[in-house]
Amino acid sequence: MTKILIDTNVILDKMAKRLPFNDEADTIFNLIIQGKIVGFTTASSITDIYFLLSKAIGSNLSLKAIENLLNILEVISVTKDDCIEALNLGIKDFEDALVVACADKEGIDFIVTRDVEFLNTPNAIAPNEFLSRITQ
Repeated sequence: MTKILIDTNVILDKMAKRLPFNDEADTIFNLIIQGKIVGFTTASSITDIYFLLSKAIGSNLSLKAIENLLNILEVISVTKDDCIEALNLGIKDFEDALVVACADKEGIDFIVTRDVEFLNTPNAIAPNEFLSRITQ
């Protein structure tokens, strides 16, 4: 089964209903819920998502949204070894490098992101490209 790591920006597209990107994010999450793919995120992304959502919708609603997210996605731990691996990848953006290191650790097939700079890293793919590949 295809395993994807969903970058923070795509998760926020879904959770914050950010137009026009939420339709693709909704479709990806529906594929996960239907059991057609397995979705992952990193533990560090969870804290980022909470922080950003809480500014927009408040702490209580953000905690409920995180709880719902944890019922859908698998969470990859972030260890010291992952941080060291990220430093050695030669990717300028440390956060992106850490996502790549965690994805490698879990044998992830695709990293789904809208981050244009991140799309230049191994296995990174835009949501629309991922959807066109998976639905072929």
